[in-house]
Amino acid sequence: MRRIDSGRTVRSLHFERSESSVSFGAIRGQKSRCAVSFFASLLACLVLSASLVTHAGQKKRVESVFVNDKGKFKILINDNPVGHEEFEITQNNGIWTGKATTHLSPEGSPAAVVTGTLTLEPNGAPISYEWTSQSDKSNSAHIAFANSVAKMTVQLQGSRAFEQDLTFNSPLIAVLDDNLYYQYAILARVYNWNRRGSQTFPVLVPQELLPGTITVDWAGAVSAEGKSYERLKVVTSDLQVILYLDSNHRLMRLEVPSSKAAVVRE
Repeated sequence: MRRIDSGRTVRSLHFERSESSVSFGAIRGQKSRCAVSFFASLLACLVLSASLVTHAGQKKRVESVFVNDKGKFKILINDNPVGHEEFEITQNNGIWTGKATTHLSPEGSPAAVVTGTLTLEPNGAPISYEWTSQSDKSNSAHIAFANSVAKMTVQLQGSRAFEQDLTFNSPLIAVLDDNLYYQYAILARVYNWNRRGSQTFPVLVPQELLPGTITVDWAGAVSAEGKSYERLKVVTSDLQVILYLDSNHRLMRLEVPSSKAAVVRE
């Protein structure tokens, strides 16, 4: 940064006539010049301070990968509805929150309600996550993320709460929990669309207490029912998920071919 020299040099006074006749005007001129110098210095300081404040404000503002989103997913197995999920992704003071509630009533299994709330940095790095699952048993957990470490506190019905720490190789951890599909909508935002290609992320499945790695790859554009979609292929060691996204990269459909499951935005 260039140093602003706000000072001015006041030349020494030279008396040519009588000291009394010149000193008043000279002193008045000196006072005038000093006043100009003072206000010039003050103005320069104010301009510099405003510039620094503006720069600091610009530095604090971080562009987010997210946009507000809200909707409802229908969950299908073999084209038969087995549940639905209502979700919302919002921002408050620079922190993003994704939350959802899923109601499941699969044939031959007890009904279940699963909730999940995930807070995130603007770049997609998780800050905290909480989930509850209520069925024949009630389970819950709280996870705090910091410095690539997930500190988990888990409460299973009929058992004492226990803690577990999991360490990852990056703070940009994908949280993909069971039966909470809005988290794939978040993953689609974290994916770098400018670079595209294959991208790898550490992943955590909280309800299974499982850390791992996923690969997300662009799978091309398709048209269906008169609409155009871009696809992402999400691959783990034992699972493949296809995401269908609209032109604004909102999740519109999710398919798990191996289990004949689909999640469709209503």
